[in-house]
Amino acid sequence: MTITGGTETDEAAPVRDDSPRLVRGFLAGAVGGGTLAALGVGYVVENDALFLTGLGLPLAAGVIAYVAGRPRRARQAAVVPVTALARIESVRAESSDTGNVPLLFVLTVAPDGAPAFRVETRLHVNLVDLPAYRPRGTVVVAYPPDRPWRTKIVEQPEPEWAARAADAAIDSAPESALVQSPSAQFEYAAVRFVGLLLAAAVVVVPFRGELRDAFDAFGSDDSGRPSATAEPSVSTSSSSSTTSSSTTVTSTSMTGTVTVGPRKSLLDEGELRRAVASLTKGRGTGGTRAITVVVQERLVSVVFAPDVDGVPRFDLNSLPYDRIPALVEQARTTLGAGTPATWQLTAARLTGPMTLRVTATGPHGTATLDADAEGDVTHRTPAG
Repeated sequence: MTITGGTETDEAAPVRDDSPRLVRGFLAGAVGGGTLAALGVGYVVENDALFLTGLGLPLAAGVIAYVAGRPRRARQAAVVPVTALARIESVRAESSDTGNVPLLFVLTVAPDGAPAFRVETRLHVNLVDLPAYRPRGTVVVAYPPDRPWRTKIVEQPEPEWAARAADAAIDSAPESALVQSPSAQFEYAAVRFVGLLLAAAVVVVPFRGELRDAFDAFGSDDSGRPSATAEPSVSTSSSSSTTSSSTTVTSTSMTGTVTVGPRKSLLDEGELRRAVASLTKGRGTGGTRAITVVVQERLVSVVFAPDVDGVPRFDLNSLPYDRIPALVEQARTTLGAGTPATWQLTAARLTGPMTLRVTATGPHGTATLDADAEGDVTHRTPAG
């Protein structure tokens, strides 16, 4: 009995991705990308909440996928498999340390009343049974009709099928008739890769400022490694303007900047006070007078007041250092900017006493919080 395999005009149609499978691929990529980005960014910027989110995301996604996939798995389990004869096109042994040898088969499957197709499958065969699985031999296989790439060789077929296999001769199907799992197709891989990139971007973009500061701090360390105990780096610059008439008047304005390492934050206890003190050291009694102070997570910049009458100024020692962390926390978490939120505090004296303004920017917009020289809140502007 000869069974004709597929031909160039009569071959198994390739299995295409359906929409639910592509959606699952996209979500799987998004979970992978989001997890890796959250773990990496959370570690670099020392954001414990983000790092823990990266640890919990795959677990939560696995539970959701298991629960949501139960109806689909039940439908697949209820499908009656198709039994057919198959020709062994090639056999390749894979490595094994046991008496059972894993074999990779390429088969031509010839189902009754349907086009033949090629498929790859694996089977662990005992050494004494190897002669039964030679190229051009015939075996009995079974596969789900909607998932032919899951074809399995039936080692102990029913007597009827064993008799058919002994008498059958199956023609080879063309190599183009090879069926594969949709997860191995380009469309599935592409949407999964897109999901990975988008999820990683969603995590990384809100923290790009903090990441840039962390990498700058890495690069500024001579040893190439961040040091949690290193002293803050201090840099100063000066700018001058000169006006001339009957006489020449020169006004000099000095600025100072302190950047702390990636393992520190200016909101840590006493860190901001020490950073400002490193800028005023050696400046004399007038060295603590400033026009503005700008504070971010790891950067503080001070514009010192020139020795000119009429310029608004305030004493750096009058800053409410102990109240600043609480003000920043309020601006980031209570004004609707969303999480994560970057922040900046500006202290200045334009008219009247010195004032503080904290600006928080998050996924829902920018919010501001104003406070007086004592650190008491005077006005709130929610995001949106």
